[in-house]
Amino acid sequence: MNSKKVRQIVLPLITAMIWGSSFVTQSLSAGHIGCFSFGTMRAVPAALFLFLLVCVMRRLHPREKYSAEQKKTLLRAGLICGTLLTAAISFQQFGLESTSAGKAGFISALYIVLVPVFGMFFGKKTSGRVWLFVAVAVAGLYFLCVNGEDGAGFSRGDLSVFLCAVLFAFQIIAVDHYVGKVDGIELSCAQFVVMAVLSFLCSLIAGERTTLEAVKTCLPYILYTGIFSSGVAYTLQIIAQKDGEATVVSLLLSLESFFAVMSGAIFLHERMSVREYFGCALMLAAVLLSQLPEKSAKAVESGKKE
Repeated sequence: MNSKKVRQIVLPLITAMIWGSSFVTQSLSAGHIGCFSFGTMRAVPAALFLFLLVCVMRRLHPREKYSAEQKKTLLRAGLICGTLLTAAISFQQFGLESTSAGKAGFISALYIVLVPVFGMFFGKKTSGRVWLFVAVAVAGLYFLCVNGEDGAGFSRGDLSVFLCAVLFAFQIIAVDHYVGKVDGIELSCAQFVVMAVLSFLCSLIAGERTTLEAVKTCLPYILYTGIFSSGVAYTLQIIAQKDGEATVVSLLLSLESFFAVMSGAIFLHERMSVREYFGCALMLAAVLLSQLPEKSAKAVESGKKE
């Protein structure tokens, strides 16, 4: 196996592990720091890391300076993508105050299925098989979040993380629109700068108070989420997508939810019922199958029929 194929497999797996495990660090911080304050603190190191990365990349690969129009495009892209990212991460962090890291990982992963559905509103075609996977994902969401014994519906935390998945879907569509017009890493840096500013303003409006003791307690979680989950993992994703097939990379990145459950079980001792694990299995199947190309999906379906 050549080095390019190794990177195509190993880098997305590392990225999925980092993203999945970050649900643990976010969950551990939720009881100490407000969601907007935590958003500010994770966005700052992420923006600084990506800014340094941009400087290194420019030195290694010099290119022409942006025109005035390209600068406007980068600013517009940073504002739109950064606003959506701020809202998505804030809802996710708010949800983690009252739902488990494992459940949050699976509900958040629904954005993978929602992206092609919402893409219809922007002129992109959606095949019938996508609607099938959406139905499977919704069924999985029902088993995961609705209590079978007392019929209780979504908890506040579950609903908050679901809204996060919806916002992530729109954020990905926005990034997809702009990434061909500006540098991907520069766009990521810009959106985290916007997130840092917006989260800070929201923390002031919400009246969140963060003590020095809380920051000391959560500093390792903040640095891990900011530098590794936002900075390093994003960079690894870029390298993996550059070297490998987008379908393979997307499939491996989809394992983020699996690593979220594993991390929650190992580090937070979280346990789910058989019903909830069944819901996770349905959602994981929907997420993974939605990433398969048409021909591969048909091959899988025909294999099942035989």
